[in-house]
Amino acid sequence: MRKPTKLMSDQLQLFEPETAEGEGFDPLAYDRYVVAMSGGKDSMGSLLQLLDLGVERDKIELWHHLVDGREDRLMDWPVTPDYCWTIAEALDVEIFFSWKVGGFRGEMLRDEEKTAAVRFETPSGEVKEVGGNNGAKNTRRMFPQVSGNLQVRWCSSYLKIDVASIAIRNQKRFERGKTLFVTGERAEESARREKQSVLEPHDADLRNGSRKTRYVDHWRPMHSWGEEEVWELLRRWQINPHPAYRLGWGRCSCMWCIFGSNDQFASAAEIDPEMARRIADYEEEFGTTIKRDRSVPEMVEEGEAYDMKEEDIDAALSETFDEPAIVEDWSLPKGAFGDTAGPS
Repeated sequence: MRKPTKLMSDQLQLFEPETAEGEGFDPLAYDRYVVAMSGGKDSMGSLLQLLDLGVERDKIELWHHLVDGREDRLMDWPVTPDYCWTIAEALDVEIFFSWKVGGFRGEMLRDEEKTAAVRFETPSGEVKEVGGNNGAKNTRRMFPQVSGNLQVRWCSSYLKIDVASIAIRNQKRFERGKTLFVTGERAEESARREKQSVLEPHDADLRNGSRKTRYVDHWRPMHSWGEEEVWELLRRWQINPHPAYRLGWGRCSCMWCIFGSNDQFASAAEIDPEMARRIADYEEEFGTTIKRDRSVPEMVEEGEAYDMKEEDIDAALSETFDEPAIVEDWSLPKGAFGDTAGPS
């Protein structure tokens, strides 16, 4: 395996933020590193930055949140979990999976019910379940809506952010030492992300607790990076990008991401027409569309599907990633610098 390259001196400004205690930020001063790994280029870049810095691999763990849970798929790319696992194996770091019971569909179909429990894998091999009786009964019966408000765009909060916080709060190992939680948000993606802090205490932090403590910082190492720099980092490490980028997607989120453009919905419908029908049926059942002003069938009709290769379609729709994680003959995927249809 190739050795990581040291960061150039002109990149050191990324590590200037101060901790919540006002001390200078040293990214090597943590006992463990948790990287939120979506499978997209920015989360991959976050991992590679840690390796470039010289963080020991046995201190790093990838966390992938299964958007659809371990139940019937609805929104996500089938290949994503195994793609993330393949990357972890190739780079010799641990990976743990976590999810809300029932996944996206279960949360969406809530009808005067409490939100479901969260399950997460642990280093001992145990799958721990927490919750299931929390909060008030509520009804959703609609897709999350495009919004900067995470209560409205509940897929991010309920299926990813909250899942990570619950997993940290319910493992005693996080009460020992310092943890750096790492995510790949970049400022150029949206006005909201531009305002995010590069370094701040994580939601699960409890460093000043009176009965127990939990020191967890949240770092966004890619925040000031441009897309060109991110792709160059993946090229240098020769990381095989997620198949979605080869199909033409400029951003690797869910296959049916609520931020998706007309062309992306048209492309998804072309390669998985049955799922397009199921999603459209839910829109009709709820009387509320994913986008406020138009339905999925309307977006499919208005969009133009990408020119996609059959082998790339097969790779994206497979539940196993049957390609090497590291490739010598690396090339920029056609989705790079393309239609990102990113978050608000």
